[in-house]
Amino acid sequence: MYRKQGQNPISPENFEFPFSGKLSSDNRWVVLASLIPWAEFEDEYSDEFSIKMGAPAKPFRMALGALIIKEKLGISDRETVEQIKENPYLQYFIGMSSYSNETPFDGSMLVHFRERISVELVNQVNQQMVKKMLEATSSQESEKKTELSKKEGSTPKNRGKLILDATCAPGDISYPTDLELLNQVRKYTEKIIDFLYKQIKSQLEKKPRTYREVARKDYLQVAKKRRVSQKERSKAIKKQLQYIKRNFSHFEQLVLSGASLENLSNRQYKMLLIVAEVHRQQLWLYENKKQSIDDRIVSLTQPHIRPIVRGKAGKAVEFGAKLSASCFEGYIFLDHISWDNFNESGDLKSQVEAFKNFTGYYPESVHVDKIYRTRDNRAWCKERDILMSGPLLGRPPKNISKEKKKQALESERIRNYIEGKFGQAKRRFSLNRVMAKLSHTSQTAIAITFLVMNLSTHLSRFFCAFLCLFFKNRTFLQSQITENYTFAVSRQ
Repeated sequence: MYRKQGQNPISPENFEFPFSGKLSSDNRWVVLASLIPWAEFEDEYSDEFSIKMGAPAKPFRMALGALIIKEKLGISDRETVEQIKENPYLQYFIGMSSYSNETPFDGSMLVHFRERISVELVNQVNQQMVKKMLEATSSQESEKKTELSKKEGSTPKNRGKLILDATCAPGDISYPTDLELLNQVRKYTEKIIDFLYKQIKSQLEKKPRTYREVARKDYLQVAKKRRVSQKERSKAIKKQLQYIKRNFSHFEQLVLSGASLENLSNRQYKMLLIVAEVHRQQLWLYENKKQSIDDRIVSLTQPHIRPIVRGKAGKAVEFGAKLSASCFEGYIFLDHISWDNFNESGDLKSQVEAFKNFTGYYPESVHVDKIYRTRDNRAWCKERDILMSGPLLGRPPKNISKEKKKQALESERIRNYIEGKFGQAKRRFSLNRVMAKLSHTSQTAIAITFLVMNLSTHLSRFFCAFLCLFFKNRTFLQSQITENYTFAVSRQ
């Protein structure tokens, strides 16, 4: 069940305290709350709920606001609830009309918030929010641009610089090895055998023998070594595969004896399917002496995670979601996210078209790295008078002028901006280790990171403008004081 909130937004002056006092209008949470279009996406969020059935759900502003607070402060779900309980500004940010000493919701509700708010909805909020920011910061420039476009014609010329790049958001898993995965599979099959045996314990004389102690010793004998040869590792993998195969044969015997897999919970049955698939993949890799396979599972608890080969220094392979992003005017947008590896050069056309839909014109230049500079992408950009960064195709000329070298360096400096944004997302925010466990909740958490980064960018610009205005007025006051002082001295 969902109850829509009032259309009139809550102002910081009307926020009620149990004691005398008012919220400060220049507080960062008050400023951020005024930038996010809460009411525009209330209907889209409420469509997932029934009007009559069920308990009333938390409003959209409370759900999205709590996720933004968690990402902005870099804290856990439970700590987020405690911070909201103690801070009146955070309570105003999530849409509460008065201060309360009680928690507005339980910490586990943030999991449901991530499930209900999709990555597409977060991206829409991000786009509308950035539009609002750009209108607030550059209203005069936009008026000049519209006047120029009217003089030139109905179709404005290309303007602005678009930066494109891709990165990986690693998940919260331990570094996967074949031997460790098989050991986890073996232990789970033993649990299933214990579960099935309890159902028909009175009918069987002896419990099926699993050799679990011997299997554990065989695993630890290799896992504890600092240096393991390929022969020893292959031999240990073979043993674990044989133990797992024996356990699967015990499954059949127990089921034929009267045990039923229907008594397994949904989570147990899902894990059993994952375990069977991991065993199939590892058996194929061992028999064919291969190192890779399609849709390889590297985590039993998060089977959607795939190895992403990036070729970066220090991290040749990352385990998480791959995403491509675009950046212009200092704001960054999430354009494509997938758990499977993909070639980011195929996203260039859709990203440029998204820029046109957002601004109304094509970019003047696109700054990308080498993988984007295909013949198809170059020809497509040339048709639309878009300059692509990087050298031209073919053999480079012998004598390059200083101007062209300077232009190439400047283009590369512009492209470095998005690399800095990725570094900010991974060092300051949670993109370097996504703690959500499900596939769709992880994507929502990644999209929230980009939204919070844009909020932080606008907030820093807001305070920089405030400081510039302050120091400008300060120098003016100092000049007035010195003039008055010299005038008084001359009178004397």
